[in-house]
Amino acid sequence: MDSSSILPTLIRLRDSANSFLSQFEPLAILCLPIVSLLIARAIQAVFQVIQDRGLKATVIGLFMTLLKLVPGVSKYIDAEKQKVVDKLQSSGKSSRDGWTTELPNTGLGTRVLEQMKDFKQNDPAWQGKCSGTVYIGGNESEGHFSLINEACSMFAHTNPLHLDVFKSVVRFEAEVVAMTGALFGSKEKASGGKICGNMTSGGTESIILAAKSSRDYMRAKKNITCPEMIIPVSAHSAYDKACQYFKIKLWRVPVNKEFQADVKAIKKYINRNTIMIVGSAPGFPHGIIDPIEELGELAFSYGICLHVDLCLGGFVLPFARKLGYPIPPFDFTVQGVTSISADVHKYGLAPKGTSIVLYRNHEIRKMSKLYCMPIPLFSHSSKIQLLPFYIINLLLLFGCTVRWKNGRLVTEWSGGLYVSPTIAGSRPGSLVAGAWAAMLSLGQEGYLKHTREIMEASKRIQQGVKEIQELFIVGRPDMTIVAFGSNIIDIFEVNDILSSKGWHLNPLQRPNSIHICVTLQHVPFVDYFLKDLNDAVQTVIKNPGPVSGGLAPIYGAAGKIPDRGMVSELLVDYMDNAC
Repeated sequence: MDSSSILPTLIRLRDSANSFLSQFEPLAILCLPIVSLLIARAIQAVFQVIQDRGLKATVIGLFMTLLKLVPGVSKYIDAEKQKVVDKLQSSGKSSRDGWTTELPNTGLGTRVLEQMKDFKQNDPAWQGKCSGTVYIGGNESEGHFSLINEACSMFAHTNPLHLDVFKSVVRFEAEVVAMTGALFGSKEKASGGKICGNMTSGGTESIILAAKSSRDYMRAKKNITCPEMIIPVSAHSAYDKACQYFKIKLWRVPVNKEFQADVKAIKKYINRNTIMIVGSAPGFPHGIIDPIEELGELAFSYGICLHVDLCLGGFVLPFARKLGYPIPPFDFTVQGVTSISADVHKYGLAPKGTSIVLYRNHEIRKMSKLYCMPIPLFSHSSKIQLLPFYIINLLLLFGCTVRWKNGRLVTEWSGGLYVSPTIAGSRPGSLVAGAWAAMLSLGQEGYLKHTREIMEASKRIQQGVKEIQELFIVGRPDMTIVAFGSNIIDIFEVNDILSSKGWHLNPLQRPNSIHICVTLQHVPFVDYFLKDLNDAVQTVIKNPGPVSGGLAPIYGAAGKIPDRGMVSELLVDYMDNAC
């Protein structure tokens, strides 16, 4: 077709279109594209919800939403939820009657300490009977407890944000990070020798910062603007928080028959928007180590990040390996591992509120838009004495080989140049000092001794549970968590009876089970625990049914409610009433 025939053809097409559209109202023609766009967006949203939640969950959620529109139904559901909340409240929360709600006219002075002691005496006894919770052994007024308390007290007034003033705390933090990095292969050639990181307030913050760094790194590296993360269902709930905070789409993948991360299943979810996959060593629910080497190979082959959650195992696995336990590779010596989180306040036996996030090298955060101050591994004392705070921060930012780049650098604030290392600005130097004191006071020999004790106690509990015919152990525990359930009796009823005997264990779901996280506190109480556990099982066999005041019906019902949105609402209502 030559150019001379194109114009007449276009004119004929225009006339045909105008003739066809002339039978419609102009307003309808104007609105049609807008309405079509809205319908298309609605259809896209529906498919997105189905993709995120699954068809079954979406249908159930829609049905429950429509059901609540029926007069009286919503009020009935709210009333039933409140009954459950009241039940939960009565089980673990004290009445607020008599609580202080405003400052007294005249201060109590030192008498406040006596009042605190009185309140503390009303707390439930936790010595030797709490799953996890307290990891230091012995009495809280002696031994390692006393050392940690004194170290924290000595630095209670300090704040590492002011690194020109509290230089000792800055050094403590740098050394805690360096020592922890050494446990995870920073001295090994396979790690690359550029491990960097910082201290945080706990495992959740460590995981959140690792997720943020991975998101920013992958945005810079691959221009990923709609990030997605893939985790096994056994991974910690902190990843949910991170994804909500940083707008990352989260995919939860079922575990395999051994309750480990299913590498093949994770691979199926990887796409061009994937920024990070996750492994745990071990996972919180069942104490089982994920196949970190296989996950590392997968992450490396796709050029994405792999975070390893060592919040529980960080201060056990390196020493358990030295003791001869068959511990698979889990740290920076595994190719593909880009970040690690580890809690010092668990088996590191440091004060609560101390964790570490580590990165393989600077590149993972090099082009991040959010920056923060470095860990000064070199001495800058000669410069620090002469320069104001903001200059010091800039000197350290560009002068040190190990950097933190996960906080916030603000250059346009009228208060001056501002930089902080993590989510928080001010941070308690007392906790940094307590972690440093814990690690140096124990040393390699101390951690080896404690690891041997808790690993042996864990094996004894595993054997004791196996000898109770009505119970089964979930998977094959690799460390110090023993999870167990039953196909014969209601395991939550067993937990209620144990609770009545003063034990505080963790109820789990999918499958219904409970676990005990063995600490130094449990070492002298293993036989007592196994006896109470066996007695509880026998009691449920002879007298099955809910225990008065127990939570078995609630845990059981929560696991069976098909509408998970209702379970979420229940948890929100509980928190609103508890805080």
